[in-house]
Amino acid sequence: MSIATPSLQAALPPEERPRERLLRHGPGVLTDAELLAVLLRTGTPGCNAVELGRRLLAEFGGLRGLLAASRDELRRVRGLGEVKAGQLQAILELARRELAETLSRGDALSNPGDVRRYCATTLAHRQVECCMALYLDARNRLITSELLSQGTLAQATVYPREIVRAALRHHAASVILAHNHPSGNPEPSQADEHLTRHVRNALALVDVRLLDHIIVAGRQTTSLAERGIV
Repeated sequence: MSIATPSLQAALPPEERPRERLLRHGPGVLTDAELLAVLLRTGTPGCNAVELGRRLLAEFGGLRGLLAASRDELRRVRGLGEVKAGQLQAILELARRELAETLSRGDALSNPGDVRRYCATTLAHRQVECCMALYLDARNRLITSELLSQGTLAQATVYPREIVRAALRHHAASVILAHNHPSGNPEPSQADEHLTRHVRNALALVDVRLLDHIIVAGRQTTSLAERGIV
């Protein structure tokens, strides 16, 4: 005899069901775990959807860690399964696209938090060091972003001339670099500082500014512009 998976609706009394509360009062009254329960719809044997949401938040240290988790990390959670892992990754992609849309409409320099969140949603979950560039127009609006390199756990190879070529191709007025530290250490290395200055000087030759170089290390980000390195 099979054991039915507890659903969001059946496992909780009506007044506590997140979906009904959402419909009556709106999403603002729901906790993070309850919002996850609405999206996941069902729990696992012995664990209703809200409890599963709480367990996921605890496992990954909150929403940011959960949404930055890789598919393999999600699948290792007992009972989560391929479909629910895919649902969570779809949420991350929607969040990343919403941030990209926001940055394409407004001044990135006026919204440094959005820039950092965009870089984190793109890079935080990667297990090897990767580097990306954000190309901005004269009003500091995002034109596009591109992954420049994907290296070993310790380093990624970035060629400043390729960044210059891409900046000219996209008619960019400025660039923001970002890369991740899979080690979790947010401090810039000497190599990071050297690359920053090298890219800054190369872009200056074609009258393009390097605005920042952001390091993403798990749930932490470091701005080299704020350190006075750019």
